[in-house]
Amino acid sequence: GEEYLLAASAGGAPQNPGWYHNLMANPQTTILVDGQSIEVTARDAGDEHGSLWEMITTAEPRFATYEEHAGRTIPIVILEPR
Repeated sequence: GEEYLLAASAGGAPQNPGWYHNLMANPQTTILVDGQSIEVTARDAGDEHGSLWEMITTAEPRFATYEEHAGRTIPIVILEPR
């Protein structure tokens, strides 16, 4: 679809990155994609996490390694264009 996904991996750090907490507290933001500014609303993947995580780790297997090192479930943020 038109949504964008972010994995809050912090490279396998044991805690979520600061930007994740900032987005959850202030979900209205702007992203830059191919030189185009897009206004989006961020939300945690919630119940969609399992299927999205599978999609992410299939495309980028290193994220599965990050989760193993982190010892936590890596949150996924969905960015929905407004």
